[in-house]
Amino acid sequence: MSKKEIKVEGEDLELNNEETTLNEADTQTDESNEEKVPAEEELDPLTVAQTEVEQWKDKYVRLVAEFDNYKKRTLKEKSELILNGSEKTVDAILPILDDFERALADNTEDPQAIKEGFELIYKKFMKTLETLGVKKIKTDDADFNVDYHEAIAMVPGMGDDKKGKVIDCVQTGYTLNDKVIRHAKVAVGQ
Repeated sequence: MSKKEIKVEGEDLELNNEETTLNEADTQTDESNEEKVPAEEELDPLTVAQTEVEQWKDKYVRLVAEFDNYKKRTLKEKSELILNGSEKTVDAILPILDDFERALADNTEDPQAIKEGFELIYKKFMKTLETLGVKKIKTDDADFNVDYHEAIAMVPGMGDDKKGKVIDCVQTGYTLNDKVIRHAKVAVGQ
């Protein structure tokens, strides 16, 4: 109904008045909402920026403190590993030391029994080293390899089939987890 129809009766006029007041109220609330939203957005930009700066500063300070604690913790763990890292190795070797002490305390005069005892201790020691990752570098009939062998002598006149091959091992070499910890000292055929 439009305003021109308002002339007909009083009830219609009241309806139209209610509708117009409702429409006017809606437009007023829309305008007031539009005013409130920009008012919230139009807070002092300096205050907003300072709040954001404080939040970033807090995050930065916390991150720096956390990183500093991480560095201290890892440095402490690293020093403890260096200090106590050999504990596993020593713990594995102690039973062999006990075997040696028992062998030395034994008063047996039988050379064969003494030899067998020391061979058993040697085998146990080698097995323990292997469990720790220590392995012998093989030199029997091996090609000379500078990564594993150190040539201390060149033996001439061994023939073409022995040229560049390991002839004799003077000192055994060892690897620890596939890293050379001692090169094998060998004589090489020329």
